[in-house]
Amino acid sequence: MKTTSESKLSKADEFIQPSQFEINVATKYIEAQSRPLEKQFVFAYTVRIINKGTTTAQLLRRHWIITDANGETLEVRGDGVIGEQPWIEPGTKYEYTSGTVLHEFMGCMHGSFTMCGEDGIEFDAPIPVFTLAQHDKLH
Repeated sequence: MKTTSESKLSKADEFIQPSQFEINVATKYIEAQSRPLEKQFVFAYTVRIINKGTTTAQLLRRHWIITDANGETLEVRGDGVIGEQPWIEPGTKYEYTSGTVLHEFMGCMHGSFTMCGEDGIEFDAPIPVFTLAQHDKLH
């Protein structure tokens, strides 16, 4: 029989850790939709969230910090992603594609997803910094 403190410890061990979610991003410059002379550079980004843990969590909100080559920063917050608030089960992945427009040929993004475990506890899963750039401008 478990004591009260052992029960609490066991329950605490079940808490979801942000590190159980691996977040990868691939980007692409969309030349056909960009207008460099008007300082509009369009980028698509595909986000893959992999649940490497043992518990299911729901993606509730997103928080992006988008910075262009001149240091101009835009912060974006909203519910879910692309109109969805997906549940991500252990051993599965969720992937979506979205986009952003910069006023310069290059920039970067990073942020976090607010997730909620089945236990109702919310936590932030960090999204590492990634570059948005025209490939011919990187050389």
